[in-house]
Amino acid sequence: MGVSPALALYLAWSGRGAAPFAERKLRERLEAGKEDRDRLYERRGEPREPRPEGKLVWFHAASVGESLAILELIRRLLEEREDLSVLVTTGTVTSAGVMAERLPERAIHQYIPLDARRFVTGFLDHWRPDVAVWTESELWPTLICETHARGIPMLMINARMSKASHDKWRFLRGMAKSLLRRFDHALVQDDLTEMYLRRLGLPPLRMEVTGTLKEGAAALPCDEDERRAIAEHLGGRPVWLAASTHPGEERIALDAHRIALKANPRLLLIIVPRHPQRGDEIAQMIQADGWRFNRRTADELPDDEANVYLADTIGELGLWYRIAPISFVGGSMTPVGGHNPFEPAALGSAILHGPYVTNFVDIYQRLTEAKAAWLISGPDKLAIAVNDLLNPDRAAAMAHAAWEVVSAGSEITDKAVDLVLEHLDKATERAD
Repeated sequence: MGVSPALALYLAWSGRGAAPFAERKLRERLEAGKEDRDRLYERRGEPREPRPEGKLVWFHAASVGESLAILELIRRLLEEREDLSVLVTTGTVTSAGVMAERLPERAIHQYIPLDARRFVTGFLDHWRPDVAVWTESELWPTLICETHARGIPMLMINARMSKASHDKWRFLRGMAKSLLRRFDHALVQDDLTEMYLRRLGLPPLRMEVTGTLKEGAAALPCDEDERRAIAEHLGGRPVWLAASTHPGEERIALDAHRIALKANPRLLLIIVPRHPQRGDEIAQMIQADGWRFNRRTADELPDDEANVYLADTIGELGLWYRIAPISFVGGSMTPVGGHNPFEPAALGSAILHGPYVTNFVDIYQRLTEAKAAWLISGPDKLAIAVNDLLNPDRAAAMAHAAWEVVSAGSEITDKAVDLVLEHLDKATERAD
C-alpha cells in the first residue's frame, strides 16, 4: 500500500516526536476537565482490562452521538455470535459515561489512544481485534496505518464527511488517499459524503450509500416506572421539551415559553442541556429571569407553580422524549449542526428545529418532505409552533409521519451486521 510524502512525514513524527507532544496535550486536556484522570493509561495505549477470549470486533466512535448510533448494531452482532466480544473506543469523558450505562454484556469501553506510534502499538498489541470498524469519518493516520499493517480488516460504517472536513483534507489529498485506500468497504450516509470520499481517493466500488445508521437504532431507553411516576405527577399538564440545547438556545426556549404561556398558562417547559455540566449556569439564568423552576439534579419534580424544569442529567433523554409530545431539537438555532432527530421521532414526539442542521441535512429534508418536522427561526415562531402542536391531533399526526420515516430505515442496521460478519468470517478463514 502506497504512502504519500505527507503521510510518511507524519508517521516518522509519530514514531519519534509525537509521544512528548501527546503527553503535553493530555495534561492540557486534564486541566480543562476533558480527560478522566483515573484512566489516562488508556490514552497512552496501556490497557488494564483483559482481552476477552475468542473473536473481538473493535468499533471506534468519536463521541456520544456516534457511539449511541452503533448500540443496536452491537446488540445485534452479539446476539448473532455467542463467541464474539466487542470493544468500543471513544475520546470523550461524556461518551465513556454513556457507554458504561448502555453497553450490553460482552462489550467493553476504552478510551482511544492518542495518535502516537508507541501508544497505538500498545493498544493493538493488547486488544488484537479481528475486525476494525470506524464510525463516521474520524481519520487518525497512525491508528489506521498500524491497524492495516497487521492485516486487520477495516470498515467504515455510518460514514459522514462535512464540507469543512473535506476542505481540510483536500489540501492533503495524497495523504487522505493513502489512508482511505486502506479501508476494505464503507457504508456512507449520503450522496454528498460519497462524493467527498471519492474525491479524496476512496474507490467507488468500495462504497455504498445506505443512509444513517441512526435510522435503525433502537429507541432511547428509559426507566418505565420513572416515566409512569412523572406522568402521573404531571397529571395531564401540557409539556414541551427543549432537548440537547447549546449556549444561547436556552434563552430562545425561555423567550418562546414566555410567549406560549399567554395562551396556555399551565404549560411546562423541560430543558435538557446537551452538556449537563452547564446545569449551574443555566439554573442561574432561569432564576435571574424570575422563573419558578425545579431541577432534576436536586431530586425535584416540577411542582404546580413551576413553569420550567431543568433536567440536567446524563442518559435520560429517552425519558423526556416519552413525556413530551413536542420537542425542539437543539444544536440547530446556533451553528452547531443539529442533533439526531430520529430519537424523538422513534418515541412519538413532534419535532421542531432551527436552520442549522448540516449534520443531518438529508434526514431533515426527508422529515420536512413528510411533514414530520417544523423549521422555526426564532422565539416568536417557536412559540407559535408549540401552541399549534398542543392540539393533540396535530402533534400526533406529525409524530406519526416522523415515525414512518424512521421505521423505513431499519434495513440499514441489517446491512451493517452482514458486512461486519462477512469480514469477520473472511478474517477467520485466513487465520485458519
